[in-house]
Parts: sequence; structure tokens; C-alpha cells
Amino acid sequence: MTFASITSLITKLLDVLLVWAAFYYILKNLRKNVKMVLLFKGMLIIIIMKIVSDKLNLVTIGYILDYVITWGPLALIVIFQPEIRNVLEYLGRSQLLGRHKVLSVDEREKVVYEITNAMDYLKKARIGALIVIERDNSLSDYIEKSKKLYADISSDLLIAIFFPNNPLHDGGAIIQGDKITSAGAVFPTSESMKISKRLGTRHRAALGISEKGDCLALVVSEETGRLSIAMNGELHYNLTLDDVKLTLLEELRPKKSIIMDEEEEEELINEDVESN
Repeated sequence: MTFASITSLITKLLDVLLVWAAFYYILKNLRKNVKMVLLFKGMLIIIIMKIVSDKLNLVTIGYILDYVITWGPLALIVIFQPEIRNVLEYLGRSQLLGRHKVLSVDEREKVVYEITNAMDYLKKARIGALIVIERDNSLSDYIEKSKKLYADISSDLLIAIFFPNNPLHDGGAIIQGDKITSAGAVFPTSESMKISKRLGTRHRAALGISEKGDCLALVVSEETGRLSIAMNGELHYNLTLDDVKLTLLEELRPKKSIIMDEEEEEELINEDVESN
């Protein structure tokens, strides 16, 4: 096998991998956007109608569908310009290393302890709260429009932020690493039809921001005191405090440890859970 043939083979493999990655990304994020799901269904219907019209020799409908297929992509760019912009912003916000990955196991344990301790108090006192934890995708756009704090994370500070009549009570708090970066943040509400109409603005905002990136959005219901977590475009409702703690420990764990291998990291996390 010559060098030219090897290069050609590698190029073809790279080409296939890039196409596969593009389709994987589209399908993975398709279910998070209601409008894109409807668009995908509409495209399938048009394709099926075109195949049927060609098979049955339906001239009029085939003529119309030809125009739709020819000018459709341009119309879609105009109609779905906000969704396209969101996708590009999502790619632009991606970071090589999420901020939580620089934390040691002890630091992550402290972050989880302070958050769950605050949520336990807020739950018992029926105080509503929305806490968003940044991971790989930056939340800088929302931080810029909120009240900057950049304070060490503590349960007392989180409770104070969401205490009734506090000016920042109605917004969300954003956590980066082991710092409370800002409070009073406003997030986009989800347009998903699956979310219950009984759930309020906090739950919709939590689900909405989780649809935009990979952050973790924690909610304490003001009416019921129930705890919820929104992540990856899905809302996990009515969780116990232990459920929240285990989820945070798992989700905030680096995907690939730099200093230790995965088995050692898992052992340390199990020790953290048992010690709590």
C-alpha cells in the first residue's frame, strides 16, 4: 500500500466521521427544540409526498413540491434564524475544560454540601429558588446581565439570595466552580409541550436553560417545597435531597480525570457518599 493510498483512505474516513458527527449532533439536540422537531416532521412529509407524486405521476402537486424543495432552504433560514443563531452560540460557548473540572474531589464535595444544605433549608421554609451550575458551556451571556457577586459558595449566602423580599429573590443564581458568580439572572423559558402546566416560571426557566447547554439547573418549589433538577433538556421532578446530592456528585465529576484514572475517581466519590 502506497503513501498516497493511505492518505486517501484516511481522508475518506475523516470525511465519513465528520458527517457522522454532524448527524449525531443534530439528532442529539433535535428533541430539545420543539420547533425543530416540527420542522423535521414537515420535511419528512414533503419528501414522502414528492416520492408519491413521482410514482403516481401527479403533475400539479409535483410541480408545486419542486418549487418548495428549490426555495424551501432559503425560507427555512429566514424563518428559523433564531434557532440557527442559538446553535452557533451554543458552539461558541463550548469550553475545552469546564470550570468544575479544576476542582479537587474535596472541593466538589464542599460545593455539593453547601448547595444541598441550602436546598434543604429552602425546602422546609417553602422558599423558591433557582440555582444554575455551569459546566462545559459558558453562561457568560447570562452573567453579564445579572448582579455580579463572585463570592465563595456557602449555604448561608444561597439562602440569603433567595430569602423573600430580597431584590434578587426572583432571579437565578449562577455557580462557576466553587464560586457564586452572580444572582438575579434571567433565563429563557422552555417552550416544551411536555412540561406540566402546573409548574411555574422557575421550572420552565430551569428547563429552558438546560435546553441551551449542559448546565445543571436546580429548583426549589415555592408552593410545595419539592426539589427538581433540569439537565440535558429534561426535568427530573420531586426528588429527595439524597437524589439531588448523588446526582450532583455524579454530574460534576470530570469526564476524564487528569491526575487519577477513572477507577480511582469512582472510589473517592463512593467514599464521599458513604461519609455523608
